[in-house]
Amino acid sequence: PTPPAPDPPHADMRSLGFELGTSAQILLDVGGKLMAANHHARSLFGLTTRDIGKQVQDLELSYRPLELRSRLDALYAERHPVAVRGVDWLRGPEATWFDVLFHPIISRAGVLEGSSVTFVDVTPQHRLQDELQSSRVQLETAYEELQSAVEELETTNEELQSTNEELETTNEELQSTNEELETINDELRQRTIELNESNNFLEAILTSLNSAVVVVDRDVRIQVWNRHAQELWGLRPDEVEGEHLMNLDIGLPVERLHQPIRACLAGEPGQPLSMPAVNRRGRAINCVVRVTPLLGTEDDVIGVIVLMDAHDGVTAPVAPGTDEAVPTEGSEAPASSPSGERDGSTDS
Repeated sequence: PTPPAPDPPHADMRSLGFELGTSAQILLDVGGKLMAANHHARSLFGLTTRDIGKQVQDLELSYRPLELRSRLDALYAERHPVAVRGVDWLRGPEATWFDVLFHPIISRAGVLEGSSVTFVDVTPQHRLQDELQSSRVQLETAYEELQSAVEELETTNEELQSTNEELETTNEELQSTNEELETINDELRQRTIELNESNNFLEAILTSLNSAVVVVDRDVRIQVWNRHAQELWGLRPDEVEGEHLMNLDIGLPVERLHQPIRACLAGEPGQPLSMPAVNRRGRAINCVVRVTPLLGTEDDVIGVIVLMDAHDGVTAPVAPGTDEAVPTEGSEAPASSPSGERDGSTDS
């Protein structure tokens, strides 16, 4: 038998060059069979070795990114290269652009053997061209805007000159206003000092009283809670100020004060009221409560002053200046009772 003809010189180099080409390239015979596909083509179109020898119309690349059959027919009829430029292929979120080059493969004897189809990725150039066009439009727009801005700046300059004169006048007015504010600030500082002195004086008065003093407004919300009230019931001023007196959870049955306080707010005279209670230490005491209207500058009732005196035991003390005992809530006052010494000590 005749031995096979040796491979042409550099056949392996040509094959390697085809395989490593920078663009995707496929080779087809005249019958439309896929004869070869380089690395880029296999990667781009998802081809495998099993696709070699198949009819190209059976593969996706026959119509994507462009239809090949009509171009191949024109190529075989005219036998000269054909280029289709700017073919877009949407893969994923962004499109890719190719220049597709068709070359006929003709033997030395002039016989048409097939074709080579090369897909040159021109996406960077296409995007650059789009960017250049966009930049050109932006530059034209910017130039028009710049001309308009120059005119506006000229107008603005005139306005700024006018505004500068107004600002100088305003600055003089602000300097005058600043001097007035400094004077007002000094007056406010002095009034603050006087108010603090008045508050300290009032606090000293409330502290000097031997009674627990609670002041409520017309809504029966606590405004003043002196130190003796804190020592008697165990609540600090910041815990009770602004709270409704009837909502306090202390050892005194505060709900019994609702009617006397309402009567006092209505201008009716109040009577001392004695009731059993429990101080902050859990000790049973007798508490004498007196309510007095708090008068405003026009003698209108703006609140109630509640005075509370604690006594050991549950015996009703004698009301000051009388021979009668202070009535206990829920009982009638006796006609007379022996006078006894008042235990003025407050359990602290």
